[in-house]
Amino acid sequence: MGIWAPPRLLELAGQSLLRNEALSVTALEELPTELFPPLFTAAFAGRHNEILKAMVQAWPFPCLPLGALMKEHQPRLETFQAALDGLDVLLAQEIRSRWWKLQVLDFTRASMCSMLEPEAAPPVRKRRRVEDAKVGPKQPWAPVEVLIDLCLKEGTPDQSLTYLLKKVKQRRGLLQLCCQKLKIFAMPMHNIKKILKMVQLESVQDLEVNCMWKLATLGRFAPHLGQMGSLRRLLLSHIHLTPQELYLDSISFLEGRLDQVLRCLKMPLETLSITNCLISESDLMHLSRCLSISQLKDLGLNGVNLTSMSSRPLQVLIERASATLQDLDLDECGIMDSQFSALLPALRCCSQLTTFSFCGNPISMAVLESLLHHMVGLSKLSHVLYPAPLESYEDVRGTLHLGCLAQLHTWLKQMLQESGRPGMVWFSANPCPHCGDWTFYDPEPILCPCYMPV
Repeated sequence: MGIWAPPRLLELAGQSLLRNEALSVTALEELPTELFPPLFTAAFAGRHNEILKAMVQAWPFPCLPLGALMKEHQPRLETFQAALDGLDVLLAQEIRSRWWKLQVLDFTRASMCSMLEPEAAPPVRKRRRVEDAKVGPKQPWAPVEVLIDLCLKEGTPDQSLTYLLKKVKQRRGLLQLCCQKLKIFAMPMHNIKKILKMVQLESVQDLEVNCMWKLATLGRFAPHLGQMGSLRRLLLSHIHLTPQELYLDSISFLEGRLDQVLRCLKMPLETLSITNCLISESDLMHLSRCLSISQLKDLGLNGVNLTSMSSRPLQVLIERASATLQDLDLDECGIMDSQFSALLPALRCCSQLTTFSFCGNPISMAVLESLLHHMVGLSKLSHVLYPAPLESYEDVRGTLHLGCLAQLHTWLKQMLQESGRPGMVWFSANPCPHCGDWTFYDPEPILCPCYMPV
């Protein structure tokens, strides 16, 4: 027969407080710090919601770990709501007491026992009453973080998550929803986007997507993926990749990993679009050697910085797709004169090319003229969207000299007329250095408001 161990004094004090709920709430201001974790655990397990609500407001530690308690005790919705309501009372205060400690509400698997683990428990002492604490002038407050592992799936909405999202929306700016682990199962995209708008996506480290998505749907999700700068693990399962189209938009971790994406391709691509992504020269080299790009019809590298790279990988890529390429977009790639000159022989081989756009690249008038001579013989080329050459700018700030641009356009039309290609449309597009809006010239300037007379 085992030896009976009498309850500790702190346990007896906690049991006494739970039997008298009104006394417990008023006694929190005098409650020793060490009694908070065991009393909170007992109140949570016993569903003493009013005590829970008050204890959240008086919590003496920076972090309140609720995840382990929720897993162990499977609380009712009312208990979960009581904890959030206590936090809501705190956030509604006009002036924060200097004794306010709570910074993080943790719904992951952290244990309540960890509250006192970092250092030995100090001697039992009374806490100062809140009304005795000094308060300073109102200042911008750091938001309280809510840590949670999210699992988004179709079906009856999780009431606890719904209530949490409601609070985050109500206290926007004061309450931040952080999620290290995010799992997405079958759920309509508009619902996913609605929830992720309230999540600090920079906090996501582990992402699993288990959805029967087509590639276009994955493309709609890509902007959210691009905001997950701390992502360490990504699992895409059951994604139905349309084998002839690949869109990679604003993906922050693509650099050095493009070959891993390309290895997944089993059939030739017709469309490849890489937009606003950082890639390396080795990525571009892998792309130029990929077996799936020999039948490309549409190639876009919009916003991919190529300034410091050798022109050779892009030249090989264009040459390998030259027999089928119809649309080529090299906007905002930072391609310089020497690089563009190296690409001209490959461009001249693109017999099926109908549209070519290369705005936002700092090229000279000499290269633009050489480009026209190389491409005027492409019988199917009907539209070329080009940047104003460097000679068309008045200053280093990017202000266009509209007279120079008009002369250039007149010269281009004359050259096309003399070459027997009057139907080929060349028009320029340039971002305004003041507002970022585009200025077009075809055949007259379509200006942004910055160029309009006052």
